[in-house]
Amino acid sequence: MVSAWMQMIAGLAAAVVAMVVLWPLRSSGRRGPFLAAVIAVGMAGVALYMLVGTPKAADVVAVGGPASLEQGVRELEQALERDPQRADGWALLGRSELALGNTEKANQAFARAVALAPDEVPVLVEAAQARAQADPAKRFDNVGLQWLRHAQQLDPASERAGWLIGIAQRQRGQDAEAAATWEALLPRLEPAAATALREQIAIAREKAGMPTAAPDAASSSVGLDIEVTLDPASSAGKALAAGTQVFVIARMPGGPPMPVAVEKHPATALPLRIRLDDADSPMPTATLSSLKEVEVFARLSASGTASRQEGDVDSKAVQVILPHEGTIKLVIAP
Repeated sequence: MVSAWMQMIAGLAAAVVAMVVLWPLRSSGRRGPFLAAVIAVGMAGVALYMLVGTPKAADVVAVGGPASLEQGVRELEQALERDPQRADGWALLGRSELALGNTEKANQAFARAVALAPDEVPVLVEAAQARAQADPAKRFDNVGLQWLRHAQQLDPASERAGWLIGIAQRQRGQDAEAAATWEALLPRLEPAAATALREQIAIAREKAGMPTAAPDAASSSVGLDIEVTLDPASSAGKALAAGTQVFVIARMPGGPPMPVAVEKHPATALPLRIRLDDADSPMPTATLSSLKEVEVFARLSASGTASRQEGDVDSKAVQVILPHEGTIKLVIAP
C-alpha cells in the first residue's frame, strides 16, 4: 500500500502545478472555479500516483485529498514533524510556500532542505532564490551567494547558478565580476538566450568602465560560413539521445580551449548551416575578427555542455586563415 506521506506529496505537487497553470482563472476574478480546479487536480495527482506508483493498483481504495492548497501545505508540515529528515519534503514545502506567497516560510523550509542535502544543486539554487525573495530589496545576502557558489562548484555547467551569481555581484556593485561570470555562460546558451545575455554583459561592462567591445562595421564583416552534417555511414541506424546538442566552435590553434566563437543548436537541427562571427564571441575582448587564424570543429554533446565530456564526438578540426571565403564543411561521425 502506498504511504500517506507519498500520496500527500503527489497531491500537493500536482496542486502546485495546477495553481500555476490555472492562475488566469484567479486573476480574472473567477476565484471559485480556480480553487475547485486546483483541488481537483491535486486529488487527481493522488489517484494517479496510487495507480502507477504501486503494482497493487487493484487494492487501492479512494483517499480524500486536502480541502485546499493551504490545508495541503499544513498537512505536509505535520508529516515533516513526524519525519523531519526528508530533504525532498522540505524542498517541496519551500516551493509550495513560495507559490502561496509565503516567502519567509519558504525561506525557512529551504534552509532545512539545505541542511539535510548540502550538496544538492537544485536545492541550493532554490534556497538562495527564496532568501532573495524574502528580502525586502530582493537582494542575495551572503548566505544565499555562498549557496550559489557551492552549487556552481558542484556543477560548473549550472546556467541558473551562474546567472544568479552574476545578479548578486551586480547588486554588490561588482560589475566587472558579473560580466566575467556571465561571459562564461555564453558557450552553453542557445543563440537567442546568448544574445539577451550579451546585452546584460554590455551593461555590466559599461558600469564597470570597461569597453563593451561592440563590433564595428569592419569586424562584423569577418565571419565563417559553416555546414555541419552527420556521417551517414557511421550514424546509420543509430538514434541520438534526447537532448543531444551540437556546438560549432572556433578557437585559436594550439591555444587555450576557450572558444573565440561558438554556437549551440539541438542535434535535431542537423544538417546545420550557420555563420560564426563576432556576435558569437563569448569574450567581448577576444573576438573572431581579432585573429588571423582559427581552428574550427563541431562537437556532438549528449550532456548538452560545451566542455568535452565522456561520450562526446568531435568532427575533424579545420584550420582556416581569416578572412575566409566559402563554406567550411564539418562532418561528425558518431
